[in-house]
Amino acid sequence: MKSEGQYRKDIYPGLEVGIILKKDQRSGKITYGIVQDLLTSAAFHSRGIKVRLEDGQVGRVQMLDTDPDLD
Repeated sequence: MKSEGQYRKDIYPGLEVGIILKKDQRSGKITYGIVQDLLTSAAFHSRGIKVRLEDGQVGRVQMLDTDPDLD
């Protein structure tokens, strides 16, 4: 299984992503949105790069390009 969202180079403002919010870590519920800011400065993070979405929510990226037409 390819893990997504662990490399900073793959994530940029304007990208549609699926993140897990801190409060949803136990359930694994994915929240979708558009990246506004990258909050993780490291090139790699094992649990996903932390981002802020345009609506202000913060979480770790689990999925990239969430448009079902791209699959």
